[in-house]
Amino acid sequence: MHMAKVTFLGHAAVLLEGRETTLVIDPFLTGNPVATVGPEAVRADLVVLTHAHGDHWGDTLALAGKGATVVSTYEIAVYAEKHGAQAFAMNIGGRYAFPGGSLKFYPAWHSSSFPDGSYGGMPMGVVVELDGKKIYHAGDTALFSDMRLIGEEGLDLALLPIGDTFTMGPDDALAALELLKPKKVVPIHYNTFPVIEQDGEAFVARARTLGVEGAALKPGEAIEV
Repeated sequence: MHMAKVTFLGHAAVLLEGRETTLVIDPFLTGNPVATVGPEAVRADLVVLTHAHGDHWGDTLALAGKGATVVSTYEIAVYAEKHGAQAFAMNIGGRYAFPGGSLKFYPAWHSSSFPDGSYGGMPMGVVVELDGKKIYHAGDTALFSDMRLIGEEGLDLALLPIGDTFTMGPDDALAALELLKPKKVVPIHYNTFPVIEQDGEAFVARARTLGVEGAALKPGEAIEV
């Protein structure tokens, strides 16, 4: 069976490569102090955005300029189209099908505005089904009890922020694992800047005590799901 490849690009940027479709989520590469590649090295069919903050919007337009379609909230899609990108507008609860899979947007507890102050709609998390595997990218979020509903998707992998300050920290991310019950976890949104410094290896070790395997990937490293 084909394995979906998940590459951590640093911060919350993740590349998902399936047999037929490649997606990049929250492609903050230029200006990202821990990123090992720039947008010129990334090719994707879809750019999926959880929200509009600059450290997630990132290189969206550069990637769209190479043919990727932006998939996000109505507000983000309209903004992208105004800047010359091809986009597909959605909102929380919606599903989008693509060759080899689909994605569905879920709520996230955060905020969302573009660097220029434009409103970005509601922040979101996303479950991507790719080649039969289900991958949850939580976006920027606090812990919330409805993560239990997301867990009912039957998750193969959860990508969870652990940086604290702007999102949940390690303790709340561990509580999230108990609600989500994924097979594996990869921590994201930490160690990019001093204010979100955390020990990814320690988090993964604690996750293992809950029966969840994990990997604290360095930017550029990948796992197969």
